Amino acid sequence: MYRRNIFYILSYLAAGVGLFILYHAWIKPTFFQPAPIPPSTTVETEDEQTGTDRNREEELRLAESKQARIIESGPAPMSPHVTTLESLRDELEKGHASEVESRLTNLSPTMLAEPQVRRYVAVLWNNLGILQEQTGGTAVSVKAFKKAVSLDPSNPVAHLNLAHAFWALRDPELTEEFLHKVIQLVPAEAFPHLAMADLLQERDNLAGAALHLDQAAELAQQDPALQSYLQTVSAKVRHADRTEQRLTSRGNAHFTVKFDGEEDRATWTRVLDILEEAYRDIGQKFGHFPGNPVVVVLHTRESFHSATGIPTWADGLFDPVLGRIHVPTQGALTDQTWLTRVLRHEYVHAILQDQLGMEAGSIPTWLNEGLAMQLAGDPWADVDQLIRAEVALVPLATLEGGWGHLSSGAASVAYLEASFATHYLIDRFGMEHVRDLLKVLKASRSVQEAMQDQLFLTYEQFDRQWVDDLNAKLKSGKLLTAR
Repeated sequence: MYRRNIFYILSYLAAGVGLFILYHAWIKPTFFQPAPIPPSTTVETEDEQTGTDRNREEELRLAESKQARIIESGPAPMSPHVTTLESLRDELEKGHASEVESRLTNLSPTMLAEPQVRRYVAVLWNNLGILQEQTGGTAVSVKAFKKAVSLDPSNPVAHLNLAHAFWALRDPELTEEFLHKVIQLVPAEAFPHLAMADLLQERDNLAGAALHLDQAAELAQQDPALQSYLQTVSAKVRHADRTEQRLTSRGNAHFTVKFDGEEDRATWTRVLDILEEAYRDIGQKFGHFPGNPVVVVLHTRESFHSATGIPTWADGLFDPVLGRIHVPTQGALTDQTWLTRVLRHEYVHAILQDQLGMEAGSIPTWLNEGLAMQLAGDPWADVDQLIRAEVALVPLATLEGGWGHLSSGAASVAYLEASFATHYLIDRFGMEHVRDLLKVLKASRSVQEAMQDQLFLTYEQFDRQWVDDLNAKLKSGKLLTAR
């Protein structure tokens, strides 16, 4: 969510925030605070945060409850290579994953030219993927499932396992074409229909999503593990259909822009231009580009807050459940600087959601918001505009979860910290290390582990260093500039 300039709040920070922070026992060094918080600050409401967490918990529950689909290998087919195949099978049963992967990778083309051998090797690759998934996580298993599918394009179990892996990782290879094939191979399975409905909803094909939901509902009746996912996707489609069915839309390969109210070609063109530039610029910095078009809903000023349910001070919102960016159109063409900041800010949230997939909730809120502020291109006030008043900071560890419970003053401090801490992270370590940090978080590891692994610092050390760096810059008259 993109917040307006909140100067009027900060005028009371010197007195109000200190009392608020002390009351909650937050202790941290102090520094001089700029008068305006950068206008590209956002906050999730409590309902949004709760909905996001609930959705992620349901997805994780499905991923954890998914039964491992091992294929019974049985005896190796009679061929000159039977001894090699039986040896591979035995080593796999012993759990020697690395050795089996190496040997399977180096099988000769001549050996794989025999149809029966190819099918048997596909089974071994599939079962290796299951073993790797159990010991190293889904990301490690994808290669094995891909090999199984390539060797035996008609193997239903291998295709279903690969579909689950693609879905868990939000891999762009989870396409409509691939899911259609999986549905043909396993027509009695509900999961491919659910994944298809989810994908079509993201692509704004609500009618197609509804059809696959109906089929999934029939097939999932006897599968408790799928019920929560079924409810989640159904809620997404119903909500999108209820709130967006009256909207008109236009789009391109990367974005779908919907209009609440009369369609305005000039606004649509300007919005697409800004988003396309953000797609190239921010995508290159992250090293990631969304696999599906991002939906952007343009509201009239009158309908924006009632449709999104966000506070009146907010100028934009990214809905992580439906994957939509919401912005008001009033003043879009008269204040293009504002429009650019809002769209870029919300697009950062969208790309993080797409990049991290099921683990989007693992990124701490301060980093999520900090990246959005830094990459939105917001200017900072000049150093002579600083308010020479001390503000008590809170540890970054307390700013990892939702901020919906914070007062306006405490939220202002939170956004300020998020922006300066993230600026220091990018400036000191570079975007490459930020990307690596996100990869560690995507692997379900904690922020503490990610910091130690990529920055060779403890969380507490990083927290002290960015504050010391900021104090030094302020005291020397050097103000941070937007990146």
